[in-house]
Amino acid sequence: MCIWKQWKLPRTKKRHLISLGIPEYFANMAANSRKGYWRTVNTTTVKRALSKERLIRSGFYDLAIAYQSVHVNY
Repeated sequence: MCIWKQWKLPRTKKRHLISLGIPEYFANMAANSRKGYWRTVNTTTVKRALSKERLIRSGFYDLAIAYQSVHVNY
């Protein structure tokens, strides 16, 4: 959600979605959506563009793995 909110303008959102491999029609629909940030990020288009694996490869932390490494269940 933070990345989606950081892109701010619809044309920026569309440009980034297209660069991430989303077809222009679907990128346009997601970028110009009137839904809120959380609801828009939960759409198939944005989930496909900003997948968990892609975010980890670009340097973001996986909070579930970080939590499990600190809290070991006995």
